[in-house]
Amino acid sequence: MKKTALFPGSFDPYTNGHHDIVMRGLNIFDEVIISIGHNTSKKNRYFDIDFMVEKIKKTYKNIPAVKVIVYDELTSSLAKKHDAKYLLRGLRNTTDFEYENTISQMNRYLNESLETVFLITTPKYAAISSTIIREVHKYGGNVNKFLPYKV
Repeated sequence: MKKTALFPGSFDPYTNGHHDIVMRGLNIFDEVIISIGHNTSKKNRYFDIDFMVEKIKKTYKNIPAVKVIVYDELTSSLAKKHDAKYLLRGLRNTTDFEYENTISQMNRYLNESLETVFLITTPKYAAISSTIIREVHKYGGNVNKFLPYKV
Protein backbone atom coordinates (compact mmCIF):
# COMPACT_ATOMS: atom_id res chain seq x y z
CA MET A 1 0.00 0.00 0.00
CA LYS A 2 1.30 3.42 -1.00
CA LYS A 3 2.28 5.65 1.94
CA THR A 4 1.27 9.22 1.17
CA ALA A 5 1.96 12.17 3.45
CA LEU A 6 0.67 15.70 3.23
CA PHE A 7 3.13 18.42 4.18
CA PRO A 8 0.74 21.29 4.89
CA GLY A 9 1.67 24.91 5.50
CA SER A 10 1.40 28.44 4.24
CA PHE A 11 5.02 28.32 2.99
CA ASP A 12 5.35 32.08 2.79
CA PRO A 13 8.11 31.50 1.80
CA TYR A 14 9.16 27.87 1.41
CA THR A 15 12.59 27.58 3.06
CA ASN A 16 15.58 25.23 3.13
CA GLY A 17 14.17 23.94 6.41
CA HIS A 18 10.96 22.90 4.65
CA HIS A 19 12.98 21.36 1.83
CA ASP A 20 15.01 19.35 4.35
CA ILE A 21 11.83 17.95 5.94
CA VAL A 22 10.47 16.90 2.52
CA MET A 23 13.70 15.20 1.48
CA ARG A 24 13.94 13.32 4.77
CA GLY A 25 10.23 12.50 4.54
CA LEU A 26 10.88 10.73 1.24
CA ASN A 27 12.91 8.19 3.25
CA ILE A 28 9.69 7.31 5.09
CA PHE A 29 6.89 7.91 2.57
CA ASP A 30 6.33 6.93 -1.05
CA GLU A 31 4.83 10.32 -1.85
CA VAL A 32 4.89 13.73 -0.19
CA ILE A 33 2.27 16.28 -1.20
CA ILE A 34 3.35 19.80 -0.33
CA SER A 35 0.00 21.38 0.46
CA ILE A 36 -0.08 25.16 0.44
CA GLY A 37 -3.03 26.22 2.51
CA HIS A 38 -4.87 29.46 2.93
CA ASN A 39 -4.22 30.15 6.63
CA THR A 40 -7.11 32.18 8.06
CA SER A 41 -4.88 33.57 10.83
CA LYS A 42 -2.51 35.04 8.20
CA LYS A 43 -4.56 37.62 6.32
CA ASN A 44 -2.10 38.66 3.62
CA ARG A 45 0.62 36.63 2.00
CA TYR A 46 3.98 38.28 1.45
CA PHE A 47 4.94 36.10 -1.53
CA ASP A 48 2.23 35.48 -4.11
CA ILE A 49 0.89 31.94 -3.84
CA ASP A 50 1.29 31.26 -7.60
CA PHE A 51 4.92 32.42 -7.41
CA MET A 52 5.53 30.05 -4.50
CA VAL A 53 3.85 27.11 -6.29
CA GLU A 54 6.05 27.72 -9.34
CA LYS A 55 9.24 27.89 -7.27
CA ILE A 56 8.43 24.77 -5.25
CA LYS A 57 7.41 22.76 -8.33
CA LYS A 58 10.64 23.74 -10.06
CA THR A 59 12.62 22.65 -6.97
CA TYR A 60 11.17 19.12 -7.28
CA LYS A 61 10.80 18.87 -11.06
CA ASN A 62 13.04 15.77 -11.13
CA ILE A 63 11.45 14.10 -8.09
CA PRO A 64 8.06 12.66 -9.15
CA ALA A 65 7.29 11.51 -5.59
CA VAL A 66 6.80 15.16 -4.59
CA LYS A 67 3.64 16.96 -5.62
CA VAL A 68 2.54 20.55 -4.93
CA ILE A 69 -1.07 21.61 -4.47
CA VAL A 70 -2.99 24.60 -3.13
CA TYR A 71 -5.99 24.06 -0.90
CA ASP A 72 -8.66 25.97 0.96
CA GLU A 73 -10.32 23.46 3.28
CA LEU A 74 -9.58 21.50 6.42
CA THR A 75 -6.31 19.61 6.19
CA SER A 76 -8.04 16.50 7.53
CA SER A 77 -10.53 16.63 4.63
CA LEU A 78 -7.76 17.17 2.10
CA ALA A 79 -5.97 14.10 3.44
CA LYS A 80 -9.06 11.97 2.82
CA LYS A 81 -9.32 13.25 -0.77
CA HIS A 82 -5.72 12.26 -1.49
CA ASP A 83 -5.82 9.02 0.52
CA ALA A 84 -3.03 10.41 2.69
CA LYS A 85 -2.81 8.68 6.04
CA TYR A 86 0.00 10.90 7.33
CA LEU A 87 0.78 14.54 7.95
CA LEU A 88 4.46 15.44 7.84
CA ARG A 89 5.55 18.28 10.12
CA GLY A 90 8.88 19.74 11.16
CA LEU A 91 9.71 20.85 14.68
CA ARG A 92 12.41 23.44 15.42
CA ASN A 93 11.77 23.81 19.15
CA THR A 94 9.33 23.23 22.01
CA THR A 95 7.20 26.19 20.94
CA ASP A 96 6.66 24.49 17.58
CA PHE A 97 5.77 21.27 19.39
CA GLU A 98 3.10 22.93 21.53
CA TYR A 99 1.49 24.52 18.48
CA GLU A 100 1.79 21.44 16.25
CA ASN A 101 0.57 19.06 18.95
CA THR A 102 -2.70 20.97 19.29
CA ILE A 103 -3.26 20.92 15.53
CA SER A 104 -2.35 17.23 15.39
CA GLN A 105 -4.91 16.36 18.05
CA MET A 106 -7.68 18.20 16.18
CA ASN A 107 -6.74 16.61 12.86
CA ARG A 108 -6.87 13.20 14.52
CA TYR A 109 -10.29 14.01 15.98
CA LEU A 110 -11.58 15.04 12.53
CA ASN A 111 -9.97 12.11 10.69
CA GLU A 112 -9.22 9.09 12.89
CA SER A 113 -7.02 7.44 10.27
CA LEU A 114 -4.67 10.43 10.08
CA GLU A 115 -1.32 10.21 11.88
CA THR A 116 1.04 13.15 12.29
CA VAL A 117 4.74 12.39 11.92
CA PHE A 118 7.10 14.97 13.42
CA LEU A 119 10.67 15.31 12.22
CA ILE A 120 13.09 17.33 14.31
CA THR A 121 14.70 20.07 12.24
CA THR A 122 18.29 19.52 11.16
CA PRO A 123 20.31 21.85 13.44
CA LYS A 124 21.69 24.03 10.65
CA TYR A 125 18.11 24.97 9.69
CA ALA A 126 16.71 25.47 13.21
CA ALA A 127 17.04 29.27 13.12
CA ILE A 128 15.28 29.63 9.77
CA SER A 129 11.65 30.70 9.88
CA SER A 130 9.43 32.06 7.14
CA THR A 131 8.62 35.04 9.35
CA ILE A 132 12.27 36.04 9.67
CA ILE A 133 12.92 35.45 5.97
CA ARG A 134 10.00 37.73 5.05
CA GLU A 135 11.33 40.47 7.33
CA VAL A 136 14.86 40.28 5.95
CA HIS A 137 13.55 40.30 2.36
CA LYS A 138 11.17 43.18 3.03
CA TYR A 139 14.08 45.40 4.10
CA GLY A 140 16.31 44.47 1.18
CA GLY A 141 18.39 41.68 2.69
CA ASN A 142 19.54 38.76 0.54
CA VAL A 143 17.62 35.64 1.59
CA ASN A 144 18.69 33.29 -1.22
CA LYS A 145 20.97 31.19 1.00
CA PHE A 146 17.93 30.28 3.13
CA LEU A 147 15.77 29.14 0.19
CA PRO A 148 16.04 26.20 -2.25
CA TYR A 149 15.40 28.63 -5.15
CA LYS A 150 16.26 32.26 -5.99
CA VAL A 151 14.01 35.27 -5.38
